[in-house]
Amino acid sequence: MQSPLPVRDGVNATRLRLPDEGPWDTAMDYMMHRWGHIDPQGIEDRFDAGEIVGEGGIPLDRRTRLEDHTFIWYYRTLPPETRLPVELSILHQDDHILVVDKPHFLPTTPGGTYIQESALVRLRNQLNLPDLIPMHRLDRMTAGILLLSTNPETRGRYQVLFEKRQVQKEYECVSAAEPAAGHPAVEFPVVVRNRMTKSRSYLLAEVIDGEPNAETRIDVMKTYDAGSPAGAPTPAGAPERRALYRLEPHSGKTHQLRVHMASLGLGIVNDAFYPELLDKAPDDYTRPLQLLARGIRFVDPITQQPVEYRSRLQLSEAPA
Repeated sequence: MQSPLPVRDGVNATRLRLPDEGPWDTAMDYMMHRWGHIDPQGIEDRFDAGEIVGEGGIPLDRRTRLEDHTFIWYYRTLPPETRLPVELSILHQDDHILVVDKPHFLPTTPGGTYIQESALVRLRNQLNLPDLIPMHRLDRMTAGILLLSTNPETRGRYQVLFEKRQVQKEYECVSAAEPAAGHPAVEFPVVVRNRMTKSRSYLLAEVIDGEPNAETRIDVMKTYDAGSPAGAPTPAGAPERRALYRLEPHSGKTHQLRVHMASLGLGIVNDAFYPELLDKAPDDYTRPLQLLARGIRFVDPITQQPVEYRSRLQLSEAPA
């Protein structure tokens, strides 16, 4: 449903569905029930100023009946945010799409405590493109290629490519060269298939029994000694053997690549979720998750020509 309010400061207006019935006579009564304990005066002021609207942009006031509208829109009061010490790089821009290198730690879209500090809002404000929409998402902790639509009129043609899995994605990650204890040896390349779902208890993804809905092809690109310079032995003994892996997902489940690597006993370096959930801690910008969206390929639906975009970023723990 199209918002009657334009994007403001890079952020969409919030849509709220009003209940069909209840002990509330007016839309304002319902909003007071939901958020009056936080800022009752602010809610009253917004209704008085006509800043809360229904379909067609019709302003609501304190007396607007609950049953008069199904959906209403308004701008949230956004808390101040500290700018994250990471930057986006623009790789390609034309009349239809924008391709960027998203850094580690920056979320793709607004959510939670990250609103202005998201790739989408930063780019909307930087480029004055209020209609900008991402065609896919990268985890906040994952860096690399991100494709966004700049043109609402052609957006659907790119969305179809993703829906029909006509977009090929390539990732790279760093992990141990050998599986952790208790896991069998792996013969590469290997294809991991299983059924994944979002956990109800946390933001994690988990593997469950059932028909597979997630698939990733994994191969080794290079093995090397990690640790001190030139792979010299550390005081504890021989250097750790690590490997740079190529990952080719054929589906797009939440945390799919991280879960699939962990299932092989090859949890990605600096992953705080898999295979073990670590205690929440402040972001350590010196230890980013070693997962990078390296490239994306598809036949452009406008030009009908094959295109490929490659990240210019490098994983900090990967060999030079």
